[in-house]
Amino acid sequence: MLGLRGHSARAIPRSRWMTCLAIAAAAVGVNAASAMAATHVEIVTQGKIPTEGVPANTSYFSTIQAAVNATKAGDWVLIEPGVYTEEVKVKRPHRDIHIRGLNRNTVILDGQGLIKPGGRNGIEVVKDNEVWIENMTARNFERESLDGPGGNDFWWSGGDGSGHVGAHGWYGQYLTAYDTGLNGGYGIFAQNMTKGWWENIYASGFNDSGIYIGACQECQAHVNKATIEYNAVGYSGSNSGGTLVIENSVFAHNSDGIVPNGENPGDGPPPNDGECNRKNKIHPNPTPHFESTAIARCEVFRKNLITENNNLTVPANTSTIKAPYGAGIQLPGVYAEEITENTITNNPSDGIMAFEYPNPYPPQEDTIYFELAGNKIAKNTFANNGYAGGSGAGDIFMQGGLFGKGKSQSTMNCIGTGAEANTFADKSLPSQTELETTFGCQNATTPNPNGGIKSIEYILENQYVSEHFRSPEGQPAPAAQEPMPKPCAGVPADPVCPNEEAEPYSRRKKS
Repeated sequence: MLGLRGHSARAIPRSRWMTCLAIAAAAVGVNAASAMAATHVEIVTQGKIPTEGVPANTSYFSTIQAAVNATKAGDWVLIEPGVYTEEVKVKRPHRDIHIRGLNRNTVILDGQGLIKPGGRNGIEVVKDNEVWIENMTARNFERESLDGPGGNDFWWSGGDGSGHVGAHGWYGQYLTAYDTGLNGGYGIFAQNMTKGWWENIYASGFNDSGIYIGACQECQAHVNKATIEYNAVGYSGSNSGGTLVIENSVFAHNSDGIVPNGENPGDGPPPNDGECNRKNKIHPNPTPHFESTAIARCEVFRKNLITENNNLTVPANTSTIKAPYGAGIQLPGVYAEEITENTITNNPSDGIMAFEYPNPYPPQEDTIYFELAGNKIAKNTFANNGYAGGSGAGDIFMQGGLFGKGKSQSTMNCIGTGAEANTFADKSLPSQTELETTFGCQNATTPNPNGGIKSIEYILENQYVSEHFRSPEGQPAPAAQEPMPKPCAGVPADPVCPNEEAEPYSRRKKS
């Protein structure tokens, strides 16, 4: 009601109201037109750059980096089909921009498998806000070594190693990332960032993980319709938490499928905690304490197909090679996560392998004893897991409480019963009966799932398999992936998108 304070609306004649509305409408129209006119389109082409007939809102470039460097807030970079052999960095002040290929399968950013000091990255967004990358492929950007810098195809970074969130707004869809060598690190990667999403993405061939979201206590992240295969780890998330949802996705043919984790000291601050309403959301106690199983959980993995994570030919680095082999979902030292409505099949060690995680291990002075606490496993369908054998092999393996550190000691984990029951097909440890009684979610509290030394030996046996039975080789290039159906949607009219699509482009920011 600004401008009417102290006056009655009834005191203004209708004719004056209509005049005011007309003036306001005209002002909005002028502002909208000005905003559209101010939005610039940078076109990247490998063809001949035209010198005549180029609209005022359009410029042409022969490299993606030059086009990015020309942007201001709200601008678009459109990339025509071709193979581009460059690295691209997006840094302030080039924020709030769209980088979009016109064809997911033929706009290719190619690292050529080259290894150089410092490594190579495809598109790296450096401490920058609200950057969109869409409808293209990046491939074969290599690390300096198995563990060295570089090797990330699409990377949104809010401050690698800084210990705090340095940027917000990361969005990607219709992206393909793959590596056919041994030194690709991460495919699609967000770190020290909040408020972002990926949809319709693909990643394969990476020695760390296909996708990664980490170093965000309140990630506010959403992944939907991803296919992640042929990696050391499908999804990895170190010290991520708060609201983070991964759903309707496929994790297959990796060494391990989904692996959120507590981490020390990397990608701090720890822990990985999916509790919705933490009292201390910025730097929570690295071993949080829960009083009951009735926890509001906002980190959720649901409605995914997690199958055949049995691949020992994928490359691995010195971190992922230590991950126990063959689990559909692995939960090392995580808190308050919900695993629900997934189909989990044909994983050789376990459908879900969940355990407390002293890190670094073996324990030393700076070890944090991450527990396994407050997690919920409900309404999942299991089949043919644990076929490799072992004392803990099967649908669910849980271990915690052996080290006795911290307050919670791996308590308050619960298994769905009744309408939330899982569908089991193979043995579990604890047994299925124990899972649904002692550890059922109908209980206000649940104890440590302490299987003793034998359970620890089972974890170490699977780590040994990963370390000693691996034969790394380059993984195959993927087939063509589903392209963006309307690559010109929402783009201001320009020579390659002469008319705006009928459906406006939605700048949605999913939770």
